[in-house]
Amino acid sequence: MGTPEFVVPALLALHESPEVELTGVVTPPDRPRGRSRQPVAPPVKAAALELGLPVFQPPGLRSAAAQERLAEMRPEVIVVAAYGRLLPPETLQLPPYGCLNLHPSLLPQGRGPSPVADTLLRGAAETGVSLMLLDEGMDTGPVLAQKVIPLDGTETAGALTETLFRRGAELLLEALPAWVAGRLPAQRQDETQATITRRLEREDGRADWTQPAALLARQQRAYTPWPGLFTTWNGQNLKLLEVEHLTAARLDNPSQETPKPGSVIAPGLVFPVEFKTSSGFILPTGFHLPVVTGDGLLSLKTLQLEGRRPNLAPEFLSGFPSIAGAVLGQ
Repeated sequence: MGTPEFVVPALLALHESPEVELTGVVTPPDRPRGRSRQPVAPPVKAAALELGLPVFQPPGLRSAAAQERLAEMRPEVIVVAAYGRLLPPETLQLPPYGCLNLHPSLLPQGRGPSPVADTLLRGAAETGVSLMLLDEGMDTGPVLAQKVIPLDGTETAGALTETLFRRGAELLLEALPAWVAGRLPAQRQDETQATITRRLEREDGRADWTQPAALLARQQRAYTPWPGLFTTWNGQNLKLLEVEHLTAARLDNPSQETPKPGSVIAPGLVFPVEFKTSSGFILPTGFHLPVVTGDGLLSLKTLQLEGRRPNLAPEFLSGFPSIAGAVLGQ
């Protein structure tokens, strides 16, 4: 049971395993997309059809018809990966070895719909993927196995999600035979360590320039590809596609009043040699558009104005010189 592109590796791994026989793939119905509103198949369906696997696309699993169809597949175990729907008790009880779920966090940390974004927002040094036995709660079932993945502080949510589910596919093939053979104990989660994530909204991506630059940089990575980090300028949306937290930066005229948050520092007001990124790299002149935040400066490296193509900061400044000295987000 799965839906998006990033869980296809789990499907492929199961299909290629000599120890596994796939009796069916369950995914949501096709949905209208784009301007034409033509129905588009979920990526998991497209992959399943290429493999010649039977596909079942119920709008929900609670109906008697859906339960009957699942029972006809006679699953010994159901593997769930970003399916997007809660499984009713009848489904959870159907396979003798239960319903196993791949979850992109080190449970009990990061339960809920946005574990990867939450990990990046917290600035965690590591994350991982968990294989758990589903129960009727939200990611509350016992954990069978986990893989830990260190983070270097440059990951985006999209890229990290793909990595986690690729590693999850490996974890699944390692753990599944042992679980069925009774050699893998299920460990109850420590409820005192549990954290719950919430579903992201588009407004989460609106830059609040009163926040520290370090947090805004983490938000940009956590909200890529959606909802992204964005602001407004001249009444238009401005996407901030690549940013970096600047440290050890100082203004050329320290006696002047500090610009308010959201102010784009005009070229020449900062000593380039003092302009270092959080990783210690010294940015060359013209490489960035620094913005004042509640604490520190945020370098805008790639921007995209509404209705236009993305530009590196020097190109954007050349095409829109009036952004220097402007206050974003007004």
